[in-house]
Amino acid sequence: MTEADAGLNSQRQKQTDVEGLDANTFDLGEYPIDSLLIRSETRTVYEVVRRMNNNQYILDPDFQRDFVWDEKKQSKLIESALMRIPLPVFYLAEERDGRVVVVDGLQRLSTFQSYLKNELRLRGFKGNSKELNGLRFDELPPKLQNRIEDTQLILYIIDAKVPDRARLDIFERVNSGVALSRQQMRNCLYVGAATRWLREQARNPSFVEATDQGLNSLTMRDREVINRFCGFYLSGVAGYRQCKGDIDEFLAETLRQMNDMGAEQLSRELTPIFERSMRNNYHVFGKHAFRKHTSPDGKRNVINIALFDVYSVLMTRYSEHFVAENKEVFYQRFQDLQADTAFYYAITISTNDVRNVEARFAQIDAFHALIN
Repeated sequence: MTEADAGLNSQRQKQTDVEGLDANTFDLGEYPIDSLLIRSETRTVYEVVRRMNNNQYILDPDFQRDFVWDEKKQSKLIESALMRIPLPVFYLAEERDGRVVVVDGLQRLSTFQSYLKNELRLRGFKGNSKELNGLRFDELPPKLQNRIEDTQLILYIIDAKVPDRARLDIFERVNSGVALSRQQMRNCLYVGAATRWLREQARNPSFVEATDQGLNSLTMRDREVINRFCGFYLSGVAGYRQCKGDIDEFLAETLRQMNDMGAEQLSRELTPIFERSMRNNYHVFGKHAFRKHTSPDGKRNVINIALFDVYSVLMTRYSEHFVAENKEVFYQRFQDLQADTAFYYAITISTNDVRNVEARFAQIDAFHALIN
């Protein structure tokens, strides 16, 4: 088992902050072999850095900010290039607009970019190379500058046509850095207005209060449940059915849709709706919001992701004034709903199954009809 595998297992063990979340048991062998389109290209450091400077490479995923190489480690990479030591391959994922996301090798590429921009001084060189210590790129002899710029990089590029779930599976296999959750991978692959909006809403006081910090922010579990809310609010069960119950594809398609909407539209249209839903849920349930429970004074359970799906979407339909006036009615109706065997099954077993998603949203629609 590699360090990355061990880290991923440890991370999964910590992800007990929710229930009702189906485990991902898919394997690349399930995909048609021709659908896994990965091509190999060889480019120089100079060519790659030029594209990075032109924003053709997406290099700023949130999860990388806490895992930045120090100067000594960056200098080791530059030393390898100067010594003509072959570098490990890089994995990139192509976007539909032609840009590429760095799947594996972000720190290495960022190091080359920083050094060619004279933002880094070499450190830790010994022996015959110690005279290079403290030198920026422009201070190197031209011969050594050329050697770095001419260093050959082998790039494996995942085609934009590869299915979303396969992209995530490939990402999980090849990423050699810190082990990542699926949402962290999505945060990298679909970075843009959508991922920035998810980050903002995960810090939204209304969301933090409603979930009572019961979701792991390190693994982006908080952003994942908000991602699910956006998917079911914007596309409904019909959108999920169109994705054939593939939650990875559904969430990825949601992020694309949100990126197309842009930051201004998301802030204007989606933020107030999301905040209202969170406040309404907290007003009715308090500390038990999005959790299975039988009484207001009972033991608090972990957040149930299927309940979050349906309750978050349902409570967008009501004004805060209406919910405040009918708080007891809402609470009792929800208690009756959780006591229903079919609904309980739909929020507990195989929660990503299309039939169970349809079943719980159908009951929520019936609930809405009764309330009105």
